[in-house]
Amino acid sequence: MTETADHRPIRTFHPRRGRMSSRHHDAHTELWPRYGLTVEDGDRTPLDLGRLFGRANPVVLEIGFGMGDTTAAMAAADPGRGYLGVEVHTPGIGNLLALVGEKDLTNVRVAHGDAMELVHRIAPGALDAVHVFFPDPWPKARHHKRRLIRPGNVALLRERLRPGGLLHCATDWPHYAEAMAETLAADPGLEPAGDDRAGRPETKFERRGNEAGRPITDLRFQRRA
Repeated sequence: MTETADHRPIRTFHPRRGRMSSRHHDAHTELWPRYGLTVEDGDRTPLDLGRLFGRANPVVLEIGFGMGDTTAAMAAADPGRGYLGVEVHTPGIGNLLALVGEKDLTNVRVAHGDAMELVHRIAPGALDAVHVFFPDPWPKARHHKRRLIRPGNVALLRERLRPGGLLHCATDWPHYAEAMAETLAADPGLEPAGDDRAGRPETKFERRGNEAGRPITDLRFQRRA
């Protein structure tokens, strides 16, 4: 996300609408007050991650978690870290909250809104990792300015990582993968940390990409010490 001269943010996502199922709605009603966080455009109030999670654990930021299945799986397998997922799709938020309740995932928090607006509220060096799995590729050239992985955003994400913290991206669009690799490699504060999936569960978007014959690319970079 960047801002224009009149301060309107350039969105890195398609606004999507969808109706919540009764399961999602019930989970949202019950669990949002405890696990939810609303992201407001322009809000720069510092976010106290320790207070948000109720403990001072390392935190992973999950940007655009979709329906939340991958986030829930990773959080369940990694109870020593907190997982802060941010999404704009309300059925996905409802589904992740339902999974939080069903799996008793006390290390997950769910944010609704623009991810880069949320990032502005996080202190430099506060994150253990940032995951950007299968973001909108915005394939048309005139829309490339909306891509999440571009220099200004990468610099902001890197600043929020602790030294040695990991920025893990994945995509099934080859041209976006090339652009991602160039952008990440060009950031002076990042260094390569491998191109394997490193325990990342398979996502719905990944399955669709595989079915369509598109190669899956994982890019992992860490903040220089």
